Amino acid sequence: MGSHLTKRLQNIPGKDLTSLFAKIARIDEFKGWWRGTSTLNPQALGRLKRSIVITSTGASTRIEGSTLSDKEVEKLLRGLKATKLKDRDSQEVAGYAEVLQTVFDSYKDIRFSEGVILQFHSTLLKHSVKDRHQRGKYKSSPNKVVAFDSSGGQTVLFSPTEPHLTPAEMRALIEWTRAALKGDDFHPLLVIANFIVEFLAIHPFHDGNGRLSRILTNLMLAKVGYTYIPYASLEKIIEDHKTEYYIALRTAQKDGKSPKAAMAHWVHFFVDVMSRQIDVLRGFLEASPTQALLSPNQERALALFDEHPELYTRLVADELSIPAVSAKQVLNRLLELKLIKRFGAGRTTRYRKS
Repeated sequence: MGSHLTKRLQNIPGKDLTSLFAKIARIDEFKGWWRGTSTLNPQALGRLKRSIVITSTGASTRIEGSTLSDKEVEKLLRGLKATKLKDRDSQEVAGYAEVLQTVFDSYKDIRFSEGVILQFHSTLLKHSVKDRHQRGKYKSSPNKVVAFDSSGGQTVLFSPTEPHLTPAEMRALIEWTRAALKGDDFHPLLVIANFIVEFLAIHPFHDGNGRLSRILTNLMLAKVGYTYIPYASLEKIIEDHKTEYYIALRTAQKDGKSPKAAMAHWVHFFVDVMSRQIDVLRGFLEASPTQALLSPNQERALALFDEHPELYTRLVADELSIPAVSAKQVLNRLLELKLIKRFGAGRTTRYRKS
């Protein structure tokens, strides 16, 4: 089980480990920056989070075979209360969006536990009449993971845990993971990557295992401090690298839950996805500073250029009804973001839009 992680890491070549920890260091550097910044506009971030729920829901359900585009997902969720969810794709989208929104909004108050996992699974399938008897319940019959070829034939990729052993293995995995995330023996990203492999190797439910694994990834990452998770979609990056995703998982699952499981490919893929997530979020912040980096007062000050070709501190203070020292701070922030330019000095200082 999870306690085999030490031996699994020992199977990773030293050169790969060096590269792996360099990637993790980059991710943690961004994590620290994000937690330390106080310049992000909460209103804009709220809008961004809502859009990521749509993007992530569309991507995660398409990974499992859904055909709904992001625009169709958005339309569905916008009219959800008035919509009868008759088809499987719509039912999966509605359930996923509800659970993911809960994670994004309340991860601080959600305890990583067996009860929460079962509840998430129940909500994930809440709109599917076909699945009503298995919502929030572990599997009651074997669920081999198979691949189908073009002629309709199937190949067994691996045989998950037997149903009668599933509850005990899940409890052991959850207990070990929770303790490991609180301890100092392993980096949390390695613990989470290991959990996903073992969770999918157990395949505890008849349906929804893949979707739930991605929900739980978001939850665990946010709970251990990667609080930027709701603002750039992990699921979309996985969807864009779907083939690599499945190859990495299958390689790790080849030896099942044994300590011999080859984790290198999967762990590298996992941290690469997180690294790409940072790149996406950085790109957004750099390309859209007025949407994400500006406070309401900074946005209002920038809008003053629609009425005035030049601004000065007293004018900004009067227009925004704020103290002169606050107006100065607002203008300095706009300077830092290179949205305005400063001319003159002292009392003659003026600002123009870049």
